[in-house]
Amino acid sequence: MPEVIISGGGPTGMMLASELRLHGVDVLVLEREAEPSRMVRSLGLHPRSIEILDQRGLLERFLEHGQQYPGATRFAAIDEPWPPDLDTAHGYVLGIPQPVTDRLLAERAAELGAEIERGHEVVGVEQDEDGVTVELADGTRRRSRWLVGCDGGRSLVRRVTGVGFPGEPAQTEWLLAELEVTAPPEELAALVAEVRKTHRGFGIGPTGNGLHRAVVPAATVAEDRTTPPTLEEFRTQLRAFAGTDFGAHSPRWLSRFTDATRLAERYRTGRVLLAGDAAHVHPPLGGQGLNLGIQDAFNLGWKLAAAVNGWAPQGLLDTYDAERRPVAADVLNTTRAQAVLISAEPGPQAVLRLLTELMAFENVNRFVIEKVTGIGVRYDLGNGNDLIGRRLRDIRLSTGRLYELTREGRGLLLDQTGGLSVAGWEDRVDRVADRSAELPAPAVLLRPDGHVAWAGENQSDLLRTLPRWFGAATT
Repeated sequence: MPEVIISGGGPTGMMLASELRLHGVDVLVLEREAEPSRMVRSLGLHPRSIEILDQRGLLERFLEHGQQYPGATRFAAIDEPWPPDLDTAHGYVLGIPQPVTDRLLAERAAELGAEIERGHEVVGVEQDEDGVTVELADGTRRRSRWLVGCDGGRSLVRRVTGVGFPGEPAQTEWLLAELEVTAPPEELAALVAEVRKTHRGFGIGPTGNGLHRAVVPAATVAEDRTTPPTLEEFRTQLRAFAGTDFGAHSPRWLSRFTDATRLAERYRTGRVLLAGDAAHVHPPLGGQGLNLGIQDAFNLGWKLAAAVNGWAPQGLLDTYDAERRPVAADVLNTTRAQAVLISAEPGPQAVLRLLTELMAFENVNRFVIEKVTGIGVRYDLGNGNDLIGRRLRDIRLSTGRLYELTREGRGLLLDQTGGLSVAGWEDRVDRVADRSAELPAPAVLLRPDGHVAWAGENQSDLLRTLPRWFGAATT
């Protein structure tokens, strides 16, 4: 019997599986689709997700398959460069198609020993005090101590556990496709630039191998959004906005998405948890969805592993909801705003012009970009040093880099004083005595997700913090 079943083998599920396996947790991933999807819903990874890959030693394999685009993410397509000194060592978007991200994360989970079963759809969930039983579409039943629903915006796990999903239904729909076109590149680029002056939800661009990714507003919101649009429907909308269909033909895939915006009322119900799109859906403006799910998994993984392995302090697992749900609410807020700002109506266009002027102020620009890239997240871990609650960027040490010390997903005491101790927690926390000109504190205690739990130089204060995140000391 696996200790954790993950329903859904997308990027959130596979990232979570890898994090659990770092701590020796037996994991079974059940994925409904028999084969990986070829659909390119996401085109890139933001700085915080890139940092997470670096923290776990995965970044090099992703860099081999992607391209770095400094300052690529734009809020509501406002063409203002990123501030030059963002608080990250990775001030770029990594352009990489979602199928490649999916594959690399699945390979990582498998390397670490996660059991992955494709073509197995979860259709029922029952839980009791000791564990969770899931029923599959073929009638078989599987048992585990915990279940995590990473099964998307239409999550069955969320529905059958009775978790409300309040928000706004779809008001606008867009059609998305990867296809071939016959229009010459110069003509296509000029027409797209002209249309986007008034319709920022429109675009076509090359993705390689003769294919183009295209997005265009739909005529109406479809009643059944699980059914993909037809090629003719796509061509009709292209002609409506650009006066031509660019000779679109031979689609690799077609899909649709909307501006539906919803947030789960809670992320945990007993032994069942939610992560990724199962917990939140929003328009894909700014490309935050996949990134938000990966970051959910990074927060949840070590906490759930602590519960499985028996050392989690009281309430640790509940901090997943307390920390990640407000982050999702903030992302929903910013994507709602962008969905309004791309409207061609005079009111939203006036607000967009005003915001464009404000973005020229560095503090405003920094505030907005830190939001959409995920590096501005600060969890409420209490008062004290300004670092507490923030993730710590990769900093240079005398013996290397900080993120090189975080590969195993353990806690880390970075001690510049040389006199602090984690005695009693050595099985969960590493201590490194080193110095960095970039660290504005005598010492910091990092959680496994890289967020600062404590900063200072007093051993007594440290000893009061360690049990909060790492449980009781061993004798």
